Amino acid sequence: MFMRTGQIIAVAAATLTALPAVAQELRYAHVGAEGDIQTRYAEEAAAEIEEATDGEVTVQVFPASQLGGVSEMVDGVRMGSIQMGHHDFASLAQIVPDVSVFNAPFIYRDGAHALAATDPQSSPALQQINEQLIEEGDVRIIGRIYRGARHISSNFEVKSPEDLAGKPFRAVPLDLWVSMVKGFGATPTPVEVAELPTALMTGLVVGQENPLTMITSNSLHEVQSHVAMTGHMQSVLAVFINEDVWQGLSEENQTAITEVLDAKAEESLQWAQDSEEDLVAELEEAGMTVITEEDGLDIDAFREKVLAQINTDFPEYEPLIEQIMAIE
Repeated sequence: MFMRTGQIIAVAAATLTALPAVAQELRYAHVGAEGDIQTRYAEEAAAEIEEATDGEVTVQVFPASQLGGVSEMVDGVRMGSIQMGHHDFASLAQIVPDVSVFNAPFIYRDGAHALAATDPQSSPALQQINEQLIEEGDVRIIGRIYRGARHISSNFEVKSPEDLAGKPFRAVPLDLWVSMVKGFGATPTPVEVAELPTALMTGLVVGQENPLTMITSNSLHEVQSHVAMTGHMQSVLAVFINEDVWQGLSEENQTAITEVLDAKAEESLQWAQDSEEDLVAELEEAGMTVITEEDGLDIDAFREKVLAQINTDFPEYEPLIEQIMAIE
């Protein structure tokens, strides 16, 4: 029995329709280590994206700098050899310098505000920067991760900027951090994180600032006696993707991915808040004195002096900071 040409075409079309779509695999890189909130976020988001897109998009995660350091990761996403990545917003400053504003101190009221201000769907400030990232670097921010607040540790009691006046204080070797430490009233002393315990032990610096997770994981309680709960920075990371890759996804899959990342952002906030309570107890058990506003910590004084210094050193940030602070 022979089929006519029209029948053959119809059968072939039906066969092609029945074939499963070829999954698009995205390589997702980051520098976070095992056990970090950002590592949990990437792993869970990858699994949920595959489920939400019915297997049409799969994500292979490469943690712990497996595909290179921050600069290599950002370059890879720009070129498309790495499709996705995440890190501090400031890591994208090589494309658009003003993106660093989202790492600025004292611009967020709390973690929830930080997530609202960095929402690619609704934050005017982030949308403005995103347009520039797409145009200048072919990179789009599509999500964010909350890692917790940064606090001050020292080997003496700190309640106000006057307590740090003229003292050598560790600054992350970036201009924004140097400006912040000047606002603390201290003398900025750039120290790489790998050298920090030794610098604190020898007195090269008498204090530093970091999330509590870093203080515990690096055993800084062994060389520091106090933690001032300033919460001066809300540590938020940007999740970004190559723009050509993003445009190559269907609108349905773009929406599915965005919904997964938004939900994970809210979960990361809860993870960080839950872990901070446990970490405070852990540091107190290790012998550290934890100083809060109830103990006389003058967070308003730190906020006023630090923001004044940032405005002096980075006047171009002022309109963006105003937009960020106005977000509900």
